[in-house]
Amino acid sequence: MIKALQRRFALSRQGALDLIKGCIACVVQDISFMIPVGLLYYFVMDIMNGDINVSRIIFYVAGILACLGLIFIATYFQYNATYLATYVESGVRRISLAEQLRKIPLSFFGKKDLADLTNSIMGDCATLETAFSHYVPALAGSLISTTLIAVCLFAYDWRMALAAVWVLPIAFTITFFSARIQKYFNRKSVAANVALESGVQECIESLQDLKANNAEKAYLKGLNKKIDYVEKRHIITELGTAIFVVSSTLILKFGIATVALVGSILLIQGEIGIPLFFMFLLVASRLYAPLEGALQNLAAVISTKTNIDRMNEILDQPTQTGNTQLTNKGYDIIFDHVGFAYNSGETVLKDVSFTAKQGEVTALVGPSGGGKTTVSRLAARFWDIGKGKITVGGMDISQIEPETLLSLYSIVFQDVTLFNNTILENIRIGRKDATDEEVIQAAKLANCEEFALKLPDGYNSMIGENGCELSGGERQRISIARAFLKNAPIILLDEATASLDVENETLIQTALSRLIKNKTVLVIAHRMRTVSGADKVVVLSDGVVAEQGVPDELMRSGKIYPHMMQLQMMSGTWKI
Repeated sequence: MIKALQRRFALSRQGALDLIKGCIACVVQDISFMIPVGLLYYFVMDIMNGDINVSRIIFYVAGILACLGLIFIATYFQYNATYLATYVESGVRRISLAEQLRKIPLSFFGKKDLADLTNSIMGDCATLETAFSHYVPALAGSLISTTLIAVCLFAYDWRMALAAVWVLPIAFTITFFSARIQKYFNRKSVAANVALESGVQECIESLQDLKANNAEKAYLKGLNKKIDYVEKRHIITELGTAIFVVSSTLILKFGIATVALVGSILLIQGEIGIPLFFMFLLVASRLYAPLEGALQNLAAVISTKTNIDRMNEILDQPTQTGNTQLTNKGYDIIFDHVGFAYNSGETVLKDVSFTAKQGEVTALVGPSGGGKTTVSRLAARFWDIGKGKITVGGMDISQIEPETLLSLYSIVFQDVTLFNNTILENIRIGRKDATDEEVIQAAKLANCEEFALKLPDGYNSMIGENGCELSGGERQRISIARAFLKNAPIILLDEATASLDVENETLIQTALSRLIKNKTVLVIAHRMRTVSGADKVVVLSDGVVAEQGVPDELMRSGKIYPHMMQLQMMSGTWKI
């Protein structure tokens, strides 16, 4: 049952156990609310029989106090077992989702946008937080306590009991039949929410381009349509749920009528007494009130199926695993007949074979879309290949745990990601245990000192979200400083100097020449100036290695490489 609950509600094992405890606590609480009804029944019986004296009054006063105490204790445990436990589980669920996203291949993110994943971690978790604190335990408590009370009613008089409970299966059946419709409506609502969140995020990120092209009004017009559609979908979803819930609640109202009708007939016929008739009326009035809430809770639980499926989609993704012990001998990177395709079915690499030797700079060049960036990502196991093998020092990287493997790599991406923190801490990402002196030394090697010391707080200056306070070149230099600080034996550079001016590019290349000594360097290059100093050039075109060799040899014997060099020289003479 524990595993079934974990799967059904995307819970941890402790969360499933806490859910069971919460359901039990709700049962105890619901039953505690029924005890005063029994006390009232016996009080009325004593009044009718004229058996009221001081001792009985003391008994009823004590009973009232005992009921209050029991209800308080039951409510206390119910609150802790539902609300507090749910908030803890909500945190665990968000962390587990984040951990899963950290371990799955990056290919998964090609079919999921950021807004969708953010909605899963924040929105879906918040929905389930409400469900497990307000709906699921209360629903289970109502169902179980109602069943127990119904059994007790049959022990008194089966005819009156049947008159009281006949409406229950009909009401719940109506709500259950709405499951497929509610799932459909909720799926549409979630999709509308994700589309809106994606649109808002895209608007904020591209605001500069929208302004530059006078496209704000047109974009906001489309965004307003998404907002209206979200409103429309939520209204339809609520209406679709309300039709079934209201219908079920209406059926429950007939229960009190049938209890009164059947009870009156049996009372007139002398088959039951007034006290029993009175007790059934009391119980019926108390029985249906929580069930109305239970029907709403049931509808809410059914509607969470879409949110749970979205979370399980993430949790079910296969993770990248492997050994945590490195067995490489040296740091040569060998691509052996490697093939790779993205989830979309687009084949990027067909048959790629080459060797990037330790102590050498291997440059990856070729037309756009030829697979250069993909090769560098595969070398670091950001994705898993479809065929062939990639080794580092003879070690098959597909057998190594990704975090362990990445300890061998320093990577500088073309698109830099910085954090809203100081320059010092942004560089320290490269090695968290580095001292301030080591961080500053890495910053100097990456030529960060020039702009850092001009800021009010120097290296302790905050640089804003994603380094918005810095220029493109300054942001790139911080990224390069991270690579200096990590000082790993393999360096992957995705056109690391693309955002630098000629002077800074020269300084960085000089620093890189000191850094790469006896290391394996894989450079994705678009500028032929970067390639000229490489020990080996690998030309990628249409997913295969079209040419490879020493730059000078390729200039004489190659076709694509000399053509690219010629085009770049021509572009250098272009004038405005």
